[in-house]
Amino acid sequence: MTDIAIQNGVDSPVSAAAVLHRLGPRSIVLVGMMGVGKSSIGRRLGARLGVPFVDADGEIEKAAGMTIADIFARHGEADFRSGEARVIARLLDGGPQVLATGGGAVMNADTQAAIGAKGVSIWLNADPEVLLRRISKRKNDRPMLQTADPAATLRHLLAERAPVYAQADLTVQSREVPHEAIVTEIVNALAIFLGVSPQESTGA
Repeated sequence: MTDIAIQNGVDSPVSAAAVLHRLGPRSIVLVGMMGVGKSSIGRRLGARLGVPFVDADGEIEKAAGMTIADIFARHGEADFRSGEARVIARLLDGGPQVLATGGGAVMNADTQAAIGAKGVSIWLNADPEVLLRRISKRKNDRPMLQTADPAATLRHLLAERAPVYAQADLTVQSREVPHEAIVTEIVNALAIFLGVSPQESTGA
């Protein structure tokens, strides 16, 4: 897969219509660690492009009739991952859309293949320190971090998952800047990846 890293955004001249034309029926799939901002950035990206935003974890909770934390507690991670794979496979048929996935979703090979076939994947990457600051505010909502040393667990998970995340089509750095700036960087990266021409970008 092509890896395009966009780090310093400017006001985007890119036409949303041009990006969507090139995207076709595919989904824009956000992958990355918990706390990286997939949901908050994804909502803004969907609004910028005029397509629905869908949060896979929210859809899993609706399908199961319980929270992610409760699924982990009652049924374990294996059952959760199995249900997660089924839900994401179904959601990928609903493009074009912006789809935010759970932090461990792409560790499932079938899910990774489905995203590759029906989506353009974007790894929202962030430094561990940034993730820890964000997650500490809602750590009780993170089943994977219910350990004696959440910081060490987070670093272990990031080290384990980063090589898989890095296979995404695009990489954008999530950091402490306004989310709209990150959205602009994503739109610019999508335009490059999808081959949007300068004429299309400006609507000429």
